[in-house]
Amino acid sequence: MTQPKYLAKSEETIVSDLRRLFRQYGYRQYKMSKFEEYDLYVENKRFLVSDNVITFTDLDGHLRALKPDVTLSIAKNASVDTSTAQKLFYHENVYRAERGSHEYREIMQIGLESIGNIDLYATGEAVMLAAGSLALISRDYLLDLSHMGVITAILDEADLSNGQQAELLDALSAKNVSGIRQCCCRFGLSDEFADRLAALTGLYGPALLILPRLKALSPNPQADEAIRQLETVCRMLEASGYGDRINLDFSIVNDMSYYNSIIFQGYIEGIPTPVLSGGRYDSLMTRFGKDAGAVGFAIYLSALESLAPRRASYDVDALLLYSADSSPEILASAVRELTDKGMTVQVQQEIPPMLRYRTLMKLTEGGVITLEKHD
Repeated sequence: MTQPKYLAKSEETIVSDLRRLFRQYGYRQYKMSKFEEYDLYVENKRFLVSDNVITFTDLDGHLRALKPDVTLSIAKNASVDTSTAQKLFYHENVYRAERGSHEYREIMQIGLESIGNIDLYATGEAVMLAAGSLALISRDYLLDLSHMGVITAILDEADLSNGQQAELLDALSAKNVSGIRQCCCRFGLSDEFADRLAALTGLYGPALLILPRLKALSPNPQADEAIRQLETVCRMLEASGYGDRINLDFSIVNDMSYYNSIIFQGYIEGIPTPVLSGGRYDSLMTRFGKDAGAVGFAIYLSALESLAPRRASYDVDALLLYSADSSPEILASAVRELTDKGMTVQVQQEIPPMLRYRTLMKLTEGGVITLEKHD
């Protein structure tokens, strides 16, 4: 019988570990309002996980929204210095209906963004911190990488409308080879073009093994440059100790009007959907009139709920009982003596129902005595 999967850590511990990791690399916490102008989300619906947004009319008559996304708010509001990278992390609630759900939820997200002068190292650092974040959550993780530049370079070889590009991207995302070939036939594209795009669907596996096959598919210098960037980031991950957890997967595609470079998704064993997603989104910054690069990722803490941490055998090491006439000073001293030994202690007059204790103790006139002890 297959044993259920568990997380070794609670959500609170995971968040604490992630905040420590981000600060270790010089990221500072960014705090934001719960509300944004509704127009921000209307104009950028394709960037959102769900376009269902909770709205209300403010006291001044403006239509506002509870934020369904953090990255859009940071991209809009963060100041930009094109000579340096502004490194930010956040721990915020967002409000939206999740995929497959008809109910709005308050969802906790934690993630980071680097905005400004984003070179290849800064991009690789964000990907490396994504891998490091997954490693803090679980030992059983994978980070899948793709590069929109490779896909764009191949699609640019054909004269396609936006709708035709969208159809091909949908088929590529689904690894639907027959769908790709049918689209290419309807659009009057060559067999060579169809073969190259279809071959992308079979490129999945350890990054440094897949890269030679990817290079063989490159149709032009634009794709060569994207592959060079991808290879450099993969070698950064190898140097950082994450190489054996990295795969290339060109079924990962995002909207080309926002993402222009490396994109990635993170998985934890036992959870069928990504718990982390991110990428480089310079094109989004351009939409906000900012001449800057940007890269980041978000971790969906709600996705971890199905893997609850394994419950400890006991809630406390010791349950200490006392009577109504016990001296508070003597009781406090007894508790301190136990906690100084590293024990967790709960103090009660009666045994609480459902409390699991390792040792049952009682404060008497002669001191603390042990009534029960469990292994």
